[in-house]
Amino acid sequence: MSHDMTVLKRLLWMVLTLCALAGGPAFAADAPPATAADQALRQQSQPLNNAPVWREVRSGEQHYTTVQGVETGVLIQSGGQTWRALRNGPLMLYGGIAFCAMLVLLAVFFKLRGPIRLSEAKTGRMIQRFNTMERMSHWAMAISFCVLMVSGLVMLFGKHVLLPVFGYSLFATVALVCKNIHNFVGPVFILSVLLFIVLFVKDNVWQAIDALWIRKAGGLLTGEHVPSHRFNFGEKTWFWLGVVFLSLTVGISGLVLNFPNFEQGRAIMQTANIVHLIGGLIVMTLSLAHIYIGSIGMEGALDGMKTGYVDETWAKEHHELWYDAAKKAQPAEKPAGGMPAPARV
Repeated sequence: MSHDMTVLKRLLWMVLTLCALAGGPAFAADAPPATAADQALRQQSQPLNNAPVWREVRSGEQHYTTVQGVETGVLIQSGGQTWRALRNGPLMLYGGIAFCAMLVLLAVFFKLRGPIRLSEAKTGRMIQRFNTMERMSHWAMAISFCVLMVSGLVMLFGKHVLLPVFGYSLFATVALVCKNIHNFVGPVFILSVLLFIVLFVKDNVWQAIDALWIRKAGGLLTGEHVPSHRFNFGEKTWFWLGVVFLSLTVGISGLVLNFPNFEQGRAIMQTANIVHLIGGLIVMTLSLAHIYIGSIGMEGALDGMKTGYVDETWAKEHHELWYDAAKKAQPAEKPAGGMPAPARV
């Protein structure tokens, strides 16, 4: 059977070859004769592999097309290859190293230093540190940030970390869910950041005592007491760098990616994606230190955001100048059998 098929294929090939040879002169007669000069010019403009044609196609310049729209006249946009190489190359590599290095550094710091504990016993007298609106804006920003961080990490590193474990089908579903969550939670994060900035900007301006905090590194390594106002220099740095600059940069670039229907071109989308990745990797890495110090890294730090109140001992040891102002404004008293009366600033 196979021998017969081989013979049939050979006969078919011979027939096609004969037809081509027979029709060649006829077709050649219909075409106008090409002069030697025409052939030389064509060889210069389109040599063999047509390299000049493809260089023109890949130049990124607009050419004529019957389809109307942004960059519809660009057949090949080479910037896409540059963007892909940058995203899947150095950004993913060094961003992943930085993120993991911060995790290791915090683990080592916690092992050697342990949590920052109060040097004196708690008094039981409470001072209001954050009102309801301030806590709501913080938690809205924190929760949406964590959702964006997890979904972003899955989309960026998932094919290297999760795909070998989950397999293609499950990972595709997880990645799709993360993408949709990321797109919808992003605008919520931006709104919460704007509200957070409005509420806290007045307490994050430079003050003379911040120079002392810088010189002593906040006493994080030595345990030395360093007075400060409502927020110390470390918290102010996180506010301006992490919240105002990085979060808004990531948010604005995310909106460019989220709404391509505003007809931004591919080059703008690629630039926005790189800015989004770099800003996102930096703010996620730095946020680990903020999350650490605000939870297990410092005794009583989380109480202010959970209930809005902190113990007087905590306020005195970490924000002494703010504590003094609170005491002058309204001394904290603890009524018998009731909730401690908060001192407000």
